[in-house]
Amino acid sequence: MLKKALTIAGFDGSGGAGIQADLKTFSAFGCYGMTVLTALPIQNTKGVSNCFALPIEAINQQLFSIFDDITPDVIKIGMLFNKEVVYSVGKFLRRYANNIPIVVDPVMLAKSNDKLLNHDAIEPLINEIISLATIITPNLDEASTLCGYTINTKHKMQQAARNMLNFGCANILVKGGHLAGNNCADLFMNQVEEYWIEATRIDTNNTHGTGCTLSAAIAANLALGLPIKQSCVNAKEYLTNALKSFQHEKIGQGKGPVNHLVNLNFTNSKF
Repeated sequence: MLKKALTIAGFDGSGGAGIQADLKTFSAFGCYGMTVLTALPIQNTKGVSNCFALPIEAINQQLFSIFDDITPDVIKIGMLFNKEVVYSVGKFLRRYANNIPIVVDPVMLAKSNDKLLNHDAIEPLINEIISLATIITPNLDEASTLCGYTINTKHKMQQAARNMLNFGCANILVKGGHLAGNNCADLFMNQVEEYWIEATRIDTNNTHGTGCTLSAAIAANLALGLPIKQSCVNAKEYLTNALKSFQHEKIGQGKGPVNHLVNLNFTNSKF
C-alpha cells in the first residue's frame, strides 16, 4: 500500500527548501506527499526578502481537510513562523494525530540567516510541538537556542541531546554539520541509546534546504515502516548523495539546492 506523508511547513518558490523540498523527498522514497502551508516566505537561493503569515483559520482548514479525507502515515513539521501557528498546530495534533509518527525540524533560520521563527514562539514550540515529537532534528544553532547555551563540540552535542530529551520528545538527532572537519557527524540519542552517524563532508555551495530534506527523508523512512535509527541512517546517506550529485551545479546566485531526485538516477544529475 502506498504510504502517505504530510508536511506542515513553509513555502519556497525557488524549490530548494520548505514544502517543495519535502514533496520531492517524499517522492524520492516512493511516498505520496501532502502539504499544509503555514507561512509564505518570499525567498530564493540568496535569502528571504519578506514573510507573510497565513490566517490561523486557513491553516486549521487545511489540516481538517487533509485528515477528513486522507490519514497520513507520518507527519513532518517544519517552519511554523509564530506562536499562534504553533499553538494551533499543536492543539490539532494532540487531538487527531496520537498514533502518527511526528518528525519535527525546529526551523528558526534560513541558510541566509534570515529569521523564520519569532522569538516568542520558541517556548511554545518546545511545549506544544517538540513534546509530541517522535524525533526532532535541530542543527547546532537551533539546539543552542533551544538549550540556552552555545553548542560547538561533540561533547556539547551530547549534553544538549540529553537536555532536549527532557522536552518530552522520544528521540533526538543533533546535526553536526556546522562543526569544522572533513566529516559531518550527527548524534542520534534516546533514553536508551546513543549513536553517531557520520559521513564525509561534501565541499559545495549547494546546501539550501538540507535541514528540510533530511527531516523529510527521516519521515519518509518512518512511513515505510523502518525503525527510527535506521530511518536516520538512511536519510543521512540520501542527503549526502543528494549533496554530492549537485556538488558543482549552478542553480541561482546564492546557496543552491541539493538533488532531491538523486535516487531516480538521472543521467549526469540533469533533469
